[in-house]
Amino acid sequence: MKKLAPEFMSLMDSLLGKEECQQLLDALQAEQPVSIRLNPLKTKGEDVLERVPWCSEGRYLHERPQFTFDPLLHAGCYYVQEASSMFVSQAVHQYVDKPVFALDLCAAPGGKSTLLRSSLPTGSMLVCNEIMRNRAQILAENMVKWGYPDVMVTNNASEDFSDCTNCFDLILADVPCSGEGMFRKDDEAIANWSLENVQMCAERQRHLINNIWPVLKPGGILIYSTCTYNAEEDEHNISWIMQEFGASVLPVDVPGGCDVMGNLIGSDFPVYHFMQHKVRGEGFFLAVVRKPDEPGFRPFHLPDISSFDKDKKKKKDKKQVSLPVKEILGEVQRWILHPENYYWQVNEDGVRALPLSMASFYLWGKNKCLKILEAGVQVASLKGKEPIPAHPLAMSTQLNTDVFACQEVNYAQAIAYLRKESVVLPPDTPKGYVLLTYRKLPLGFVKNLGNRANNLYPQEWRIRSSYIPGPFNVV
Repeated sequence: MKKLAPEFMSLMDSLLGKEECQQLLDALQAEQPVSIRLNPLKTKGEDVLERVPWCSEGRYLHERPQFTFDPLLHAGCYYVQEASSMFVSQAVHQYVDKPVFALDLCAAPGGKSTLLRSSLPTGSMLVCNEIMRNRAQILAENMVKWGYPDVMVTNNASEDFSDCTNCFDLILADVPCSGEGMFRKDDEAIANWSLENVQMCAERQRHLINNIWPVLKPGGILIYSTCTYNAEEDEHNISWIMQEFGASVLPVDVPGGCDVMGNLIGSDFPVYHFMQHKVRGEGFFLAVVRKPDEPGFRPFHLPDISSFDKDKKKKKDKKQVSLPVKEILGEVQRWILHPENYYWQVNEDGVRALPLSMASFYLWGKNKCLKILEAGVQVASLKGKEPIPAHPLAMSTQLNTDVFACQEVNYAQAIAYLRKESVVLPPDTPKGYVLLTYRKLPLGFVKNLGNRANNLYPQEWRIRSSYIPGPFNVV
């Protein structure tokens, strides 16, 4: 039995009434549902899993497996995500019908970023940001595995985007909150809850929105979300955004039969509360606001890519000049599909392919104060002057599989590879770089030397558990 603070129960009683409050408290004692979201670019065909009503790729599972030991998770085939938060996709599909430049402000560990990128129209670009360095590294790993090339991961505070005035068409602000909606699955959230913390979170949320509001284009969309119930962090903050910035609040269609609650304080603007006694998911709050139009506003302007190339030549980077760039590019540009659609960067760190729509912002950000952890496709690392296929290339949906010898592995071999152990290949496997696949999905590269194969899986991503799992089948 979870012991909840009397102040919390009193707060819920004032919002919901005694009978409904008790229903919520009872639901918080029940077992939480398990859900995943499929990667539409890495899954094909029909499946038999029960669908999440408000997200076309969302699926419920009957039980929680040991996800760590599913190679398909490591291949980016799906993401383990709480079902209620998938409602973000409903808002995106309703209000975004053409390519946009989007920002996920508080993005780690990557659930909503992967959801957002899958939901955005083709041709969109997404910047995923996280202020905490260790969490940003996890975010970068998850975005690499998801495999979309037009994504950038940054490690910045909200105020660091101040030079990006009128830059983004869409901002997702899943702001840090008091976590009431996570009480069913997170005992630490219960232990840390207090009325003082609620107030502190509400103030921090306003600070974040205040910092990021100038970055949103006039007429642009802000999706504001929390995983908490109280009005201070939810309805009151939406009311503050309306009053402070003249924003309008937009309705979001809710699929029939879904018991999503609306505004709990009697205001007339539409908001959406997912509560455990009403829906099959955890606690979640969402509102969509539109920034008012400003006729004649000055749009965000980026210099042409050629200006960055000129600056690079002026600096005379000896390490970069000494590399046989033409020879390297002649080899690695074959490794991805449609190489002509990318800006190619070669330096001592390796080879990176940046979608042309992203290249100027990436180069501009590098010259400003943005700490960019990942962007585009890291195609190769360099050992001396030899290009070595990088693991993000294996994860990318733009990988040209026709270039590499491919070897399908079984479950035991896949787990050994993901533990960065040695993998024994058939005797007739060609020497050189070989792409391992599991159920025809790329897992990563090895270098086959004939008598052995060097495992090229990233050391920091390896499965560390020594547990020996049995056969696994989720997706």
